[in-house]
Amino acid sequence: MSGYWFRFRDHLALTAGLVVPLLVALLLVPFRTDLSSTNAALILVVAVVAVASMGTRTAGALAALSAAAWFDFFLTEPYQRFAITDRGDVGTAVLLLAVGLIVSQLAVRTRRLQAVVVTDTAHLSSLQGTARLAEDGGSPEDVVEYVRRELVGLLGLRSCRFEYGTLMGNLPRLEHGGGLWLRRGTRITQYADWPEGETELRAVGGGHYYGRFLLEPHPGRPLPTEEARLVAVALAAQAGAALDSAGLSHQG
Repeated sequence: MSGYWFRFRDHLALTAGLVVPLLVALLLVPFRTDLSSTNAALILVVAVVAVASMGTRTAGALAALSAAAWFDFFLTEPYQRFAITDRGDVGTAVLLLAVGLIVSQLAVRTRRLQAVVVTDTAHLSSLQGTARLAEDGGSPEDVVEYVRRELVGLLGLRSCRFEYGTLMGNLPRLEHGGGLWLRRGTRITQYADWPEGETELRAVGGGHYYGRFLLEPHPGRPLPTEEARLVAVALAAQAGAALDSAGLSHQG
């Protein structure tokens, strides 16, 4: 996803943090005389969790504050005023805020943990697929092609191609540690985002250089996670090992 999409999603979540509790409170207004303050607060907590599950910790905290404010304004006497006369309602409002803050943070953490599990599983599957292909007798060219396709999805690339045995040009390089560097003489540049044009990822096996994957990202996209970059390096190393085991010619 592009940086624009991430910024848009974060802005949308912040807006939802303000608006969703307000809309829920308005929906409860016709029932406020029959609905206990505790039940109303629980319904607003659900709204807070819904916002937190799609947004950031800031959006969750904002939703909790919004829920407490609109609970006071619409659902406790005196109505349509930011004032609470009943001591029990004061306690409920404070609990709503506290529980909303805690639950929203837990919801965000749970969503992130789920994303990590899914991502780790996908990364492991890529590495296992390459190893399995080599073990099953796949040709080095098959391994290289498999890695090339995996890199496109893993790094969110526009395209990727493999260039055998040449080192033409001075391109930014995805290094073994996951960093992205451009070395020109004594000058070294490190990138926090994808540079324009192609980036190289070298395939080395047995200490020999066999070629490089030329990565072309979508314009304006940020670098993938460090974990994804490290998996990409490992995939390229598997391709290099497959080429080396086949005894193909190499460059220095």
